[in-house]
Amino acid sequence: MAESQTRKTNGDILIVDDALPNLRLLSRMLKNNNYQVRAISNSAMVMTVVNAEPPDLILLDINMPDQNGYDICQALKAEPQTREIPVIFISALDDVLDKVRAFSVGGVDYITKPFQVEEVLARVKTHLTIGLLQNELEQQVQDLKSLTDNLVQANEELQASNDELNAFAHNVAHDLKNPL
Repeated sequence: MAESQTRKTNGDILIVDDALPNLRLLSRMLKNNNYQVRAISNSAMVMTVVNAEPPDLILLDINMPDQNGYDICQALKAEPQTREIPVIFISALDDVLDKVRAFSVGGVDYITKPFQVEEVLARVKTHLTIGLLQNELEQQVQDLKSLTDNLVQANEELQASNDELNAFAHNVAHDLKNPL
């Protein structure tokens, strides 16, 4: 197997932008930094692509002809199987209200165009790390819940055994006080 096939990627990223130059630039930049990248220019295909194989993160443009990024993000956040996927908006819109709206529909970050490669890479890495840490924390919570459930069960069994021993001791003490 070739090295590129055996090497692990830093994460699976879906880029959604109707501007092909942006798709090419972002794809090349992310692939060069060992990310698995899927790029689509048709906003109507986002839900189909995401449901078929959920990415670790989505870079989403706002202004697209079929459906805007706000609506796409809202649709993603409305579905249980896609609501946890972080969405970073990348847009030429730089008004505060646009940014606030992006966060209010569920975006985790906002990068304005023209973007800087280093900024995009830093934000992608940050949100993928946060997602990984959240998953690890959720797993630890589940492990602790399972351990707690096991401890509660063991405590109940010990209490039942203790009750049996106390009853036995009480009977022995009673028999010793009142021999036949």
